[in-house]
Amino acid sequence: MNIRRATHDDREAVIEFTSEIWTDRGGDYIPEIYDEWIEDDTEYGKKTFLAEIDGNAAGIVQAVMLTPDEAWFQGIRVAPDYRRRGVSQRLIEACFEWARDRGATTGRVMIFSWNTASLGSARAGGFEPVSEFRFVHPDPDHRAEIPASWTVSNDPAAAWRYWTHCDAREQLCGLGLAPEESWAIRELTREDFHAFADETAVFAVEGDDGLAGAAYRTRTGERSIIEDETNDDEATEAYAEYGLAAWDDDTAARALFAAIARDAASLEVDRTRVLVPERARYVTDAAAVGAEIADEPDFVLAADLTRSVP
Repeated sequence: MNIRRATHDDREAVIEFTSEIWTDRGGDYIPEIYDEWIEDDTEYGKKTFLAEIDGNAAGIVQAVMLTPDEAWFQGIRVAPDYRRRGVSQRLIEACFEWARDRGATTGRVMIFSWNTASLGSARAGGFEPVSEFRFVHPDPDHRAEIPASWTVSNDPAAAWRYWTHCDAREQLCGLGLAPEESWAIRELTREDFHAFADETAVFAVEGDDGLAGAAYRTRTGERSIIEDETNDDEATEAYAEYGLAAWDDDTAARALFAAIARDAASLEVDRTRVLVPERARYVTDAAAVGAEIADEPDFVLAADLTRSVP
């Protein structure tokens, strides 16, 4: 087995085996984004590894430095013909070595809760469970009403203060969606909230008893969707992504999600996704205020890169 940097020349081989993955769940995203995913060979903070066996593409993974000491590993895939041959383990080891060389003390992955094969491989590779979350999807709505006596501001200091003292921070281990990389998660800082307030949006919920909720917008974008399953017609859907939402109770949730719905509508997007802790209170509160709930949660696992992992 040979582990090397993946290149644009590997595109056809990678697309061939990733196109066979998760066909019952709409397919893998890597065939759609491979060309933009592959980094320049001089790029310091990102590297995509390819595993070869007898000259054939057997697996792929990408490592990204999100902060000076936090690495993110994504897109771990193994070709069906080469599973159970140690490919994922070798790819993980390559990521660990690369990240350590750049000063990372921790490396994380996000895995769908239904993907038991990847969960097992991650645990065998030295990752430990850290947290879980679920995406919810409130509809964009200019007319969403914030309950009387509640206010929602773009005050980063207030949002940060709430975040540092709320249950959600403990349940998420201080993590939220990263602005540097789509679908990546890292620790949030005070400086992040000030940057979000300047560059995207921050939401601080306050009622008669003080601060009661917080959220921030990470990014906007577009994705392809199948508009008509009978003939596979494709269209694009604009979305706004909110890297975290936390609140005290269902009334605070109503105020926060109304503010998010208004913000999304002002951006003229079709859809939202909002990260919330995978706890009964948060998920049921989101449902109670009318937000669509993802069918299943996602798990975050982390590896301590300061020690050797067998």
